[in-house]
Amino acid sequence: MKDHVLNEMISESEIKKRVIELGRQISADYKVHNVLAVGVLKGSVIFMSDLIREMEDVNVEIAFLTVSSYAGTKTTGEVRVLSDLDRPIDDVHVLIVEDILDTGNTLSYLKKMLRVRRPASIKIVSLLNKPSRRVADIRLDYEGFEIPDEFVVGYGLDYDGYYRNLKNICTVEFTD
Repeated sequence: MKDHVLNEMISESEIKKRVIELGRQISADYKVHNVLAVGVLKGSVIFMSDLIREMEDVNVEIAFLTVSSYAGTKTTGEVRVLSDLDRPIDDVHVLIVEDILDTGNTLSYLKKMLRVRRPASIKIVSLLNKPSRRVADIRLDYEGFEIPDEFVVGYGLDYDGYYRNLKNICTVEFTD
């Protein structure tokens, strides 16, 4: 791992406040429907856990997909599904839960892949949105924070598998 320094970008209290707001907003939108929250592993797991606990007025089921599109700090440009959903989603309201929307390639690919399975609806929530890096035509239905083009870790996001356990979001400043 390269030498680096972490600098806080978004505090633990800011994240908690925004997750509560998102949970309430999503609950209001889905109040008459059951929803299947689909976490994109591994990065979304902490965000998704906190988010669904704030969706108090909704019946929420959970499922997970595992995808790969990064090598270290760079996107490979290729999305690989390592593990798929373990249930059908036809006529189900699907909420894709992601840690960060960067180039959009992963979410664009997943949305197309899931759409052919005929869900009742597909919406996307992401903790972080980095619009300056977007190459795919994809939009969020729910956004936690818009951030600049910096490499970030914490609250589920990692650098070579490390820092997922941080309670805040930090930028990684490489020193070598």
